[in-house]
Order: sequence, then C-alpha cells, then structure tokens
Amino acid sequence: MPVYEYKCSECGIFENMAPMQAFADPCDCPECGQSAPRVLFSVPHISGLSSNTRRAHETNERSADSPKRTSTHGPGCGCCSGGAKKNSKTLYRPDGSKSFPSKRPWMISH
Repeated sequence: MPVYEYKCSECGIFENMAPMQAFADPCDCPECGQSAPRVLFSVPHISGLSSNTRRAHETNERSADSPKRTSTHGPGCGCCSGGAKKNSKTLYRPDGSKSFPSKRPWMISH
C-alpha cells in the first residue's frame, strides 16, 4: 500500500498508509482525530520496498529506453580495443591473496 501525506489544521502534516482506491479520501489525524485532507508535498512511495530495491527499480526504469554507453564506439571496435593490452581485473591484496571483484563475487580465491 502507498504512503500518503495528510495535513491536519491543528497538528500539521502526517503520513498514513491507505489503499490506492482511497487516495483522494481524507484521513483521521492520529493526534486529535480530526478529518484531514490529503496533500502532495512529495511523491507517494510504496512502503513495502526497501531503499535498495526502490533504487534498483528506478535505475531499471531509467535504463530501459536509453542505456548508458561507456564509449562512442561499439563492442569490438578496431581503434579502441584492437591490439591494446587490457587492464587486469584481478585485485591483489597485501597478504598475496587474489580477488576478482567484477567477475565472480561468489568465488573464493585459493
């Protein structure tokens, strides 16, 4: 259920969860019980999602129609990726162990 904002004339602004069908209905103030109309100070958000999940959904929505490109050339471009040596993605720690942070996070080095 979404969380909506309401403004009580006595107590001020408060938030309350309500079904989407009742988005325009007033809500009783939790402090004084007076009926308060809904106001739009911020965009309604879904209370059941964590902030990480919400950010992931926002990122997916942004990239759905216009994905970011790292260069102006396509994959396998002769001028950018031809004979140049690629940088190693291996991370070497001071104790001599290796890690591959961008490849297989579930794999433990041995």
